[in-house]
Amino acid sequence: MKLILAEPFKSLWAGRDAFAEVERLQGKVYRELEARRTLRTEVAGRGYFVKIHHGIGWREIFKNLLTAKRPVLGAGQEWQAIQCLHKAGVPTMTAVAYGERGGNPAGQDSFIVTEELAPTISLEDFTLQWPEQPPEPRLKRALIAEVARMTGGMHRAGLNHRDCYIAHFLLHTDKPVTADDLKLSVIDLHRAQVRPSVPRRWRNKDLAGLYFSVLDIGLTQRDKLRFLRDYFRQPLRQILRDEASLLAWLERKSGKLYERKQRYGDAL
Repeated sequence: MKLILAEPFKSLWAGRDAFAEVERLQGKVYRELEARRTLRTEVAGRGYFVKIHHGIGWREIFKNLLTAKRPVLGAGQEWQAIQCLHKAGVPTMTAVAYGERGGNPAGQDSFIVTEELAPTISLEDFTLQWPEQPPEPRLKRALIAEVARMTGGMHRAGLNHRDCYIAHFLLHTDKPVTADDLKLSVIDLHRAQVRPSVPRRWRNKDLAGLYFSVLDIGLTQRDKLRFLRDYFRQPLRQILRDEASLLAWLERKSGKLYERKQRYGDAL
């Protein structure tokens, strides 16, 4: 069994069964599946997000493996991803409680509690009106540079997100957002993978997801080139030469994702 508790849960659950206590937490439920529940709760006036995982069963594990998908077995992936990003200096959530018990991966129970990032707005929502109401150019360039820096830092640290969309970058709004003073945090890491280095295939999937998620916000070709320069940290001429096959693949892949979105909408 693994159990790591920081305040306020270290004191709140002292001498108690943390796995029973986390099940008692009440709040707004954001997602409830057969094997996973996500909710927001408040403790001592502060907000926290709680993810509780239960075993998904061998049938689901084999189903994922047969379709070349890595199954999410519990909260351990998110815990590991958060520690990885903190070490790499990529802003993300702060975990204050983590527990895992059960040696059988198909029947494992686990949970993670993270501090709420508030007040924030997702980049998806922040950029929603950009096509009709273009942002101040310096602010747009600053946001592009920061997303590129964070994504590149994430990948260089050995982490690929697997849900790398601008919806999962939160913009902090506790003070006015300006080109010279802004902060983003990356969230929703429960499917993230951490390795010594990110395989090219998974790096490219993250980049395709990110590119797909900005197709409707009015970015120019110059904006995209700025992202590439800041992500790769190399001269553009070299990037366009060395990564030509990647750039062509990104156009095709994001185009296919966009077509599916147009066809199926939220079902994607």
